[in-house]
Amino acid sequence: MTEPALDAHVRLDTHPTHPSAVTATVTGTGTEADRALAILLADGWENAAENTLVLVRIDHAEPYWANETADKLHAAGIPTQISDRLRKAIHEEWTWADYPMPWLTRSEIREVSEQAQKLYDDIRHGRLLIHAHAHDGHTTVAVGTYLDTGKSVYLHGENHLRQIADTFDSPAQALTTFERVHGDSMRPGPAPLTDTERQTAQARTFLGTPDTGTESPAAQPEPAPEPEVVPAYAADPGDHDALLEEFLTAHGEWQKWRTWSDDTTHAIHESQTLRIERVHEADPRETSWTVAAYETPVSERMWHLTATDTAPAPVLKALLDQLDDTDTWETVAGSPITDKTVTEATRPLTDAGWNHTVDGRWIRWETPQKDAGVQFDAFAAQNPGHYLPTWTLWAGQNPDRPTWAIHASTYTPAALLSHLTGELAEGIGMRQPTKRVTQSAPALPPQTPHQPPAPRRR
Repeated sequence: MTEPALDAHVRLDTHPTHPSAVTATVTGTGTEADRALAILLADGWENAAENTLVLVRIDHAEPYWANETADKLHAAGIPTQISDRLRKAIHEEWTWADYPMPWLTRSEIREVSEQAQKLYDDIRHGRLLIHAHAHDGHTTVAVGTYLDTGKSVYLHGENHLRQIADTFDSPAQALTTFERVHGDSMRPGPAPLTDTERQTAQARTFLGTPDTGTESPAAQPEPAPEPEVVPAYAADPGDHDALLEEFLTAHGEWQKWRTWSDDTTHAIHESQTLRIERVHEADPRETSWTVAAYETPVSERMWHLTATDTAPAPVLKALLDQLDDTDTWETVAGSPITDKTVTEATRPLTDAGWNHTVDGRWIRWETPQKDAGVQFDAFAAQNPGHYLPTWTLWAGQNPDRPTWAIHASTYTPAALLSHLTGELAEGIGMRQPTKRVTQSAPALPPQTPHQPPAPRRR
């Protein structure tokens, strides 16, 4: 009597657009198909489409690990086919160009990469919360805390070279040490995605058809949809430079000057105690606006506020409008922040019914949809000498992965903050819906010159 055929089959192939990622197509139903999916998911494969999973890593070693998965599938008795293209990639010898640790063996290099991959996954899945990052002159460094254990870590490097360089017993100890070493270049939250991380994220969600060299029909765009009315925090950024020009034209007490490279515009109030810095063409997740106030033209800074280049136009306009009100932005240097200050700054959110939660040192107000919020850091408020922001206004996934963010220091006037939170709670703006085309999306862009090179195969 012959045994019944297994009702599952797995085919492994190279990714159609990513240079090293691998796809797995599972056919069949029933328990064998479920077992195949379980093996793939346990090995780090992720769902990309119906019955299709993708393995994409930041070390470009997907063919090696795909072969490891194939061995497990075979051991489980699940028929597995490896395409000729993938089999060729599996058997190719490879090496990293300019690898900084040339004394390591190939297996040791894989161990380093595997540790870096785990750190990347922990950050991506929210298990490792990054508090701040900086550039040490050679590479990116960061400090974060594992939410399950409370252990804080100091991270060094990017992509496949990211490592844990030190550990700390508490976030406060980690942040204090990090600020002491990297205070000049320290920035809140995680660093912007590298090109490798960005392409890795795209490969997990896009399985388009690779370029065959033949000319395809031109895309037929649909008519541009009408802009939609949305809450202010969800509005488009608009033209930030035009907003600044409009503000300066309407307020003659401000004077403008640009740096020699034209990369930055500075605006200074006639009192010489309030200044605006606007960085043109900044990275969307980096600071492009800085507002700073001083007690006298030659004194230390009293308070400052920063905004990313993706901040919505209505929110930025509300900020600029308030800078014209001297009573709003003046404050007493060193005045302590109190419960009354916090209440005044966030009253519009409370009145609008935003959810109020307390999580250790952080007090948060979020929309019921959790797509925007305001965060108050009690630790930063009690330690104004630290670089960490006391206030964070944001929209997007969460305060650590925002679409846009505004950060404010401890002594930022409550009246100014209240005006901004009022705009978040009650303001509206316009957003242009994403355009669609009738043909499939284009392939991922080629690697840029400054991207860490993929392993060189020979």
